[in-house]
Amino acid sequence: MEAAMQRTRTAFAIGLAYGVTILGGLPAAMAQAWEPTRPVNFVIPAGTGGGADQMARFLQGIVTKHSLMKQPLVVVNKGGGAGAEGFLEMKNAKADPHKIVITLSNLFTTPLGTGVPFSWKELTPVAMLALDQFVLWVNAETPYKTAKEYIDAVKAGDDRKFKMGGTGSKQEDQIITVALEKLTAPKKFTYIPYAGGGAVATQLVGKHVDSTVNNPIEAVSQWKAGALRALCLFDAKRSIYTTKVTATQAWSDIPTCKESGVETEYQMLRGIFMGPGATPAQVAFYVDLFKKVMATDDWKKFMEDGAFNQTFMAGDDFTKWVAANDKLHYDLMKEAGFLAAGK
Repeated sequence: MEAAMQRTRTAFAIGLAYGVTILGGLPAAMAQAWEPTRPVNFVIPAGTGGGADQMARFLQGIVTKHSLMKQPLVVVNKGGGAGAEGFLEMKNAKADPHKIVITLSNLFTTPLGTGVPFSWKELTPVAMLALDQFVLWVNAETPYKTAKEYIDAVKAGDDRKFKMGGTGSKQEDQIITVALEKLTAPKKFTYIPYAGGGAVATQLVGKHVDSTVNNPIEAVSQWKAGALRALCLFDAKRSIYTTKVTATQAWSDIPTCKESGVETEYQMLRGIFMGPGATPAQVAFYVDLFKKVMATDDWKKFMEDGAFNQTFMAGDDFTKWVAANDKLHYDLMKEAGFLAAGK
């Protein structure tokens, strides 16, 4: 008994020396630690081949390659209803820390545009991994060398003559298309939705559409092959990546759309959320996991290959950013007439 009391006193003294609280004879940091005890489902609220799908599968590969988690990370596509299928699954995953979701802007646009009973407020924000860019692409065989040349051609053409391919309806790609139409005149584009960014790029290569606003990662292989031409980047500043991707161009060589006289800007979230009721310790595990991912050379190369804006956020900063962007998307969709009845 005396020996046990002495061990407790010793542990308490060590705890005081290191500034930790003792819970049941253990430091609080140890007592509160959590990690998955079974496989973790990594939900993608989008189809295969698009930016979210590519990032999620890449994250899965890094976690596996570097043994960053004891349990496997299992990728599951739930893209039905513009991602509503995935978001509703996460909404119903209350207090289930073995499900996480990678989010894109359909976190905001899907409930606003469809009326599906879901809000990001019903999930638990974990971290922003990056912001994804959008590029105005045309087929390389077209005569347009600048964004202004293309927009001027659209403006001079008949209504609905030019076809803009994009992922989904009333989503990011169509929101950007509506913003571009403000510069051309109403109803200049015919917007054609496809299931994912991979299909969008393929349609542009095949000349079935005249332009797209695909994410860099969704069209980089066709750009490298010389099949597509990048006209402008929808960001306030040029990309920071200066290594040549094609024979003559780096991401940093693509002018911003504003720089090209096309006053439009838009970026998309690539973030991680958990279901409702996640504990701080569970959130902390995933924040730490993705910080480890981001420290790898694999991730840094992936960021450059896809021309991502490497902005990381967690905690209150991330939650505030999400709330502000929810309001931004509400305003954009209201102006475009995309809000579902009752929104």
